[in-house]
Amino acid sequence: MLTPPDNMQPEQQSKTGRYVALPRGGMGFVPNSLPPDPPFEVDHEMWTLLSEADRATGRLDGATEILPNPDLFVAMYVRKEAVLSSQIEGTQASLADLLEYEVKKPTLKGAMDVGEVVNYVAAMNHGLDKLKTEPLSLGLVKELHAKLLAGVRGGDKTPGEFRKDQNWLGPAGCLVTQATYVPPPPEEVGPAMQRLEDYILHPGPMPPLISLGLVHAQMESIHPFIDGNGRVGRLLVILMLCREGILKRPLLYLSHYFKRNRTEYYDRLQATRNPGTWEGWLKFFVRGVAGAADEAASTARKIVHLREQHRSLLQANLGQRTAVGLALLERLYLNPIVDIRLVAGVTGKSYINANKLVADMEKLGLLKETTGYKRNRRFAYQPYLSLFEES
Repeated sequence: MLTPPDNMQPEQQSKTGRYVALPRGGMGFVPNSLPPDPPFEVDHEMWTLLSEADRATGRLDGATEILPNPDLFVAMYVRKEAVLSSQIEGTQASLADLLEYEVKKPTLKGAMDVGEVVNYVAAMNHGLDKLKTEPLSLGLVKELHAKLLAGVRGGDKTPGEFRKDQNWLGPAGCLVTQATYVPPPPEEVGPAMQRLEDYILHPGPMPPLISLGLVHAQMESIHPFIDGNGRVGRLLVILMLCREGILKRPLLYLSHYFKRNRTEYYDRLQATRNPGTWEGWLKFFVRGVAGAADEAASTARKIVHLREQHRSLLQANLGQRTAVGLALLERLYLNPIVDIRLVAGVTGKSYINANKLVADMEKLGLLKETTGYKRNRRFAYQPYLSLFEES
């Protein structure tokens, strides 16, 4: 169990914070202000990782530029990040569940789980829009939290407000004295978050990815909300990658890396508190950004190849319906699961003609019926979805 050392006394300092006695027993950890003091070591390995991450994000931006309409594909990357981040917290919804929910909201089972992912997408888009004209402030962090928890599990736990009760991390049902990690007591949360905002706005002469890694760890250590802290923290990573100009668009899902290396993710974060070392966490974080960027760049190149291949397939087989087929194909990159009514709306054709177009695209292997029903059928652009489901 990763708890304060046995000989640690209340108000005694670790290298990166101090421990405060709590009324119900145990001690909460209050992190020091950023940047760390004493400073962490930036060794040759760290500079190599930073260089690799810079090249990887540059390759991703380059691959993004060859996409026929980059903004058309942003929605899929945001959805995928939302699904993965929510799954880390135990949500069972998949990418396909989310896409089907967008087509047929009232009839989907498990709508509560999907609702959490829908909220994550809404919060991401809200944050990206706000950061075009505003700095990343505590007010925006609270807005993101409120959107994440609106109408879903945790919605009764003061969404959009910093906690006024003690929380802790550990096995289900454990006491605070049995916790794996205990964040600061409630009265310390506001001041700690204000110090974090000051650092976000004025990080000083630090490589942007290092600053971002520091901010994410600090956010997780403060754990300022009763629920939803992990999702807010991972959401901020993507927003800050775009705000800092590391990425032009949010076209990577770092939560895949965190989910795949979940144990190391939590262990590295804990090590920043006790024994108070930053180097391992920062290397882990930068390595994740580089890997996620390379994966996203590879996906972008596959999308370009897939689109050209399928445009040629439609042009060779649809005859007079080629134009409407191509129009539908472009829409499928935004909405990879559709029903006949949506197809009719996209193409401007009657329900009967839209049904015929879908049947043609089924024969060509572009669409696949997903419900097994004779009515209210839905169709997936499976070759495209597979690019996001490979992980």
